[in-house]
Order: sequence, then structure tokens, then C-alpha cells
Amino acid sequence: MIAERPTTVRAGAETLEARLAVPAGARRGVVICHPHPLYGGDMDSPVVARMTEVCGGRGLATLRFNFRGVGASTGRHDEGRGEQDDLRACLEHLKDSLGRNAQVAPAGYSFGAAIAAAVAATAPVAGLALVAPPLRVAEVHLPASVSGPVLVVVGAEDQYCPATALESMRESLPRATVIVIEGADHFFFGSLAPLGEAVGAWADALLTG
Repeated sequence: MIAERPTTVRAGAETLEARLAVPAGARRGVVICHPHPLYGGDMDSPVVARMTEVCGGRGLATLRFNFRGVGASTGRHDEGRGEQDDLRACLEHLKDSLGRNAQVAPAGYSFGAAIAAAVAATAPVAGLALVAPPLRVAEVHLPASVSGPVLVVVGAEDQYCPATALESMRESLPRATVIVIEGADHFFFGSLAPLGEAVGAWADALLTG
């Protein structure tokens, strides 16, 4: 995995703090969204860091960023509305960094998963990865329009993703790969290794799809 470098992304009137890594010759990449800003979420979340490490290690370009109002990003929390604009801007930024005909995909953890799913429903993306989507407290719908690989990873003990809601999500898009990690909760303490394996398999599919 090559080293990330600091960068900034313009999202309307806001400037977002981000880190970008583009391996030589990369034509596909992933933008990774962090958990809820009002509960301490930022791009240094251990889950986000693990997702970034795994995707970069597979040869994907990666961009992780702080939503508006987090860290050095300007603006303030917008209850998921402006955050979708943040992700759209980051997807375009990564695509521009990769050049013509590049393909990019959003991935997200918790609140970031909800944002990734919402944006994937409105824009063409190469794939989608949702880690611990907070189905108990937010509506998260798997968009049927995603043509590439779709991954949902949830801990078996996740406090914010009840089994009944997960099953409804699974039924809404049968071709999605749904992985339940035994012994893991919403935060994946002690379970970053199996999480990395799941995300790595998705990254491989994204590269070869």
C-alpha cells in the first residue's frame, strides 16, 4: 500500500480535509465515509482506517475524508443532507485524480454507510460497501441500480442493526453479499481482522468486475 497524502476537496462552499492514495496505474478507487460526526466519528476511526488499508493494499486508489464540520473540514453537520454532497464531491475528486474512464465506488461505516447508500441510489457507481449500516436508527436502502459488487458487513452483536432489519435489507437486493461476523458489535472491537477479510474480498471483486 502506498502512503496517503493530505489533500482538500471542494464541496460547494465547503472545503473538506481528506487523504488520498493513488497507486501507479490505478483505474479504480473507493471513497470511504466515516461514522456519525456528532458522536466522535471522523476519518481516523479504526474501522475506516482498516477499510482504507485493505482497499489500498489490493491496489485500489483510496480517498478518506472528514465530513463538513469535522476536523479541518469547514461548515457544520447537516443531518445527512450536505454530507451526501460531500461524498459526491469526493467521488468526483477521486475520479479526476485517476483520469479518464476511471471507476469509483463509495464505502461507508455506520452513518457513513447510510450516506454511501443514499448517494449510490442517485449516481452511477462501480460498487458499494456498507459496514454496520445503522438500520435501527436510520433508513438505509440498498439501491438496485448498482451494477458492481455490493457488500454489507454487520457484527452479530450489532446494537444498531437488528437481525430483522438486516433480513429485510437482504431481501431487497438478493445479489448483495451479506456477511455477519460472529462476536462483533457495532464497533468491531477485536474483529478488525475478519472485517478486513470481508472488505478485501469486495475490493478484489471491484478490481476484476
